[in-house]
Amino acid sequence: MSIRHLSRLDRLLMAGERALEAIAGTPPATRPSPAAGIAESDLDETERRHAAGLMRVNHTGEVCAQALYVGQAALARDADNREHLLHAASEETDHLAWCAERLQQLRSRPSLLNPLWYAGSYAIGAAAALAGDPLSLGFVVETERQVETHLAEHLEKLPPQDARSRAVLTTSRSRAAARRHRAAISAAAVDARELDADEDRRLPHLNPHHALIQRHSSPHDGFLPYIRIPVR
Repeated sequence: MSIRHLSRLDRLLMAGERALEAIAGTPPATRPSPAAGIAESDLDETERRHAAGLMRVNHTGEVCAQALYVGQAALARDADNREHLLHAASEETDHLAWCAERLQQLRSRPSLLNPLWYAGSYAIGAAAALAGDPLSLGFVVETERQVETHLAEHLEKLPPQDARSRAVLTTSRSRAAARRHRAAISAAAVDARELDADEDRRLPHLNPHHALIQRHSSPHDGFLPYIRIPVR
């Protein structure tokens, strides 16, 4: 049985399908909402509108995150990096579905500007991918760090009794922290592979009698150390 490798065009078409799912409706979640099983809070009209406004902003944030990662994955050069980004996008699909469901429960709707936000975020993600895989993953790390900060602020602003919205945002925040950690590890691995490939290009042959193994720190903050073997 042969395995078909997706071309760049295939990946772009799949990205288009994801875009339609994110913008045009509620994409299916792979996991149940953290709010499932929690009783609806007794919110007055002012509190309901306030909570809905916060969840609308979070829903738009998930639309943007989906676009960022799909855009990066579409033009990623490293296969492992691409899989990492698609996994992150899949998690964001869950968060997107949870926020959409919570908006419906609050008798509200998503932002009408989501198509524009998606297009802009996809372009930013694609541009980050064109800059190279290590930089692209570094972009993920910083994005998730900002997401954590943003969600923490919204958790403080939610009506205290809105347990359903709080459950969704708390879970989303913890998963953002996990994605940030995984992205840092993946960035280190991609950077190490690129350094090895660079060494192979510069050192076409190796004389074992004159090889000197030296250990260096990575030039990228937070990345793993690597081994350079110069030949004289």
